Amino acid sequence: MVVDHWWKISSIDSKDTDPSVLVNGHFDSPLGSPGAGDCGSCVASMLEIARLIVDTSWVPHHPVIFLFNGAEELFMLGSHGFMKTNKWNNTIGAFVNVEASGTGGPDLVCQSGPSSWPSNIYAEAAIYPMATSAAQDVFPIIPGDTDYRIFSEDYGSIPGLDIIFLLGGYFYHTSFDTVEQLLPGSIQARGENLFSIIKAFSNSSKLQNTYQTNYSEARASLFNEERAIFFDYLSWFMIFYSKRVAKILHSFPIFLFFVMPFTRGRFSSCLSTLCDFVKGFLLHAVGIILAIIVPVVFSLLRLLFTSQTMNWFAHPFLAFLMFIPCALVGLIIPRIIWRHFPLSQDPAIVKRSKEALSDEARFWGAFGFYALLTLAYLVAGLSGGFVTFVASASMLPSWISFCLSVKSFGRHSFRSTMFYILPLFPCLSYAVYFGGFLAQFLIEKMGMMGSLPLPYGYYVPDIIVAAVIGLITGWSVGPLMPICGRWLARSSILRFLLHLSLLGLAISSQFFPYSTSAPKRIVFQHTFRTTGVSQITESTYDLSVLDSNSLLFIFKHSPEVAKLLNVTSDFSLESASLSKRHDWMVIFPVSSLFSNSLKFPAKEDDIVKQYEFFPTLSVQNTSSDSEKGHRRVHLEFYLGSLEEIWVAVLNITGPLSSWSFADNALPGTEAYGGGPPSYILRLSGPSDRNWSFWLEANSSEALRVELSVLDQKLVDPAKRLKNLFPKWVDVVAYSSFISCYTF
Repeated sequence: MVVDHWWKISSIDSKDTDPSVLVNGHFDSPLGSPGAGDCGSCVASMLEIARLIVDTSWVPHHPVIFLFNGAEELFMLGSHGFMKTNKWNNTIGAFVNVEASGTGGPDLVCQSGPSSWPSNIYAEAAIYPMATSAAQDVFPIIPGDTDYRIFSEDYGSIPGLDIIFLLGGYFYHTSFDTVEQLLPGSIQARGENLFSIIKAFSNSSKLQNTYQTNYSEARASLFNEERAIFFDYLSWFMIFYSKRVAKILHSFPIFLFFVMPFTRGRFSSCLSTLCDFVKGFLLHAVGIILAIIVPVVFSLLRLLFTSQTMNWFAHPFLAFLMFIPCALVGLIIPRIIWRHFPLSQDPAIVKRSKEALSDEARFWGAFGFYALLTLAYLVAGLSGGFVTFVASASMLPSWISFCLSVKSFGRHSFRSTMFYILPLFPCLSYAVYFGGFLAQFLIEKMGMMGSLPLPYGYYVPDIIVAAVIGLITGWSVGPLMPICGRWLARSSILRFLLHLSLLGLAISSQFFPYSTSAPKRIVFQHTFRTTGVSQITESTYDLSVLDSNSLLFIFKHSPEVAKLLNVTSDFSLESASLSKRHDWMVIFPVSSLFSNSLKFPAKEDDIVKQYEFFPTLSVQNTSSDSEKGHRRVHLEFYLGSLEEIWVAVLNITGPLSSWSFADNALPGTEAYGGGPPSYILRLSGPSDRNWSFWLEANSSEALRVELSVLDQKLVDPAKRLKNLFPKWVDVVAYSSFISCYTF
């Protein structure tokens, strides 16, 4: 059962067909989580804004609809139901989806579209802006989803914004997501932003819906505008420009890179200059690549001498301490090896010193590197090209400043170097700001990235964090290297950085990966396999982790848990009973994050005392169409006497051609657990009566249905096991009732 609540606030003169602004947030929370951040904070912001609209003198120019939906965590069923059945669904001209990926921090616009209008509204109205069009390049590949997809893509292509809390991801979807963990000031800042944005949308002349007579023309005009390029600068202000402008701006650096050599007069001299620029490009590219590779190598070396990974998880400063010095070492290696630049130009012919030609080649090579990346973004149709464009554009005034200062202070003067650095300071500040948030966000999310298959999965989190911090370091420091490299490429600096890296590696080994402020995540499923309405055939405890420290790590640091499960000192994953992915069907597709899940035998008696009847499917009747070769099976789904049902999942394999759900439309198939293609059906929540539905097959081959029902209630022995885990472990625990049928 999906429950949504909605309010509509409008002026007295408003009509039911007037275009409206939808503000959406969900009040449901995932299993075992109080949901203060995700998404109680969203609901609190919406309630306060609704109160402000009613209590203040502002009258919305267009109606504002507040949708409090009750089933976002169950794959957006709440917003889907609203768009399919609500009487106001065709009035929506724009929407703001409020979400949380943690317990606070800046509220980031991670998605905007389908046109540039929503991001333009945000750029003009946001009081504390934090938005980047680069987020839209990576969000589709992140394993997650929001109601934004329902409104903006699946139903109606409504223009809108997806705004999320960015930080506090340690507590996201855990039992630690309580009011006490909300970051101070976050809800206030979000509320001020939202109120201003809602006003801007409501007052906009571009707000349209299907009831307007000129809707088609206005819609076509609006959607002719491609998604724009936008980003905030230190949350002070927004920079916004269209894709059309971007095509010119982002093409200029690479044009300049190729034009500059041909300002030298003679053709042979031009080719030699271009050759030197290309050499500078390659040396800078090697430096950036080594800035990524060297931290990765150091992370692998550390893991060879320790029994646990992710030591930096609860202490992010360790990741920066370990990997930033390593990345700097990688950056300066090319400068150390090629201390004397391999010039193609003859200084005697061009009448310039070797140092001047070398600095010029290194600068324009680095400039060309960022220019080429900017062009690659543009050609690929991505929106994150501003990142490298800002770097290349900022380098030009720095180079001019340096060349002018050389005339007064000399090439090797520290003053000249400072004249190069100072114009780059705004760019460096943005790189540190953007990169710092990215690194912190990534570290917090590594605790839920999934447990990859051993042995290589053990190394993946450290490799990812090392590579990203190396990339950020290269991006931040890279523009400095053409001129500052001569100061950094000294043996004393290199030794210092290496010693600092080794010190970081040594210190990190003394820290425990987890704490109550950065918990380890475990999924505990008490599995019951049933036949009929009252018979248990198997009862097991299934355990899985969501990061690279396996269950063996848990047993080592939780002897009480190991003792209860009869885990001895000679226990190994190779000899253990593994829990298959299809055993976790009830939480599909989250189960795709699991590997090396373990299964332990459990008693069956307690569940029989707790519940008299279990979920089951039964055939009501069967009809056949001999001409078309179709047969339809009418089924009844009985939920038994379960008390706290969260979801029921049906995994259907065989010649399914139609069903009575979703307007008789079948979804795409899933390859579940390595088995044959199947259709996944989710039914949300409890029901006071049995579910009746039909499945249609297009051949005589049998339909196989695997039913799994998630009940949030645990029997007493399972509760005792859950309570034995340490305080730094967050355990998502539930009961799963599995039964199989053939029709």
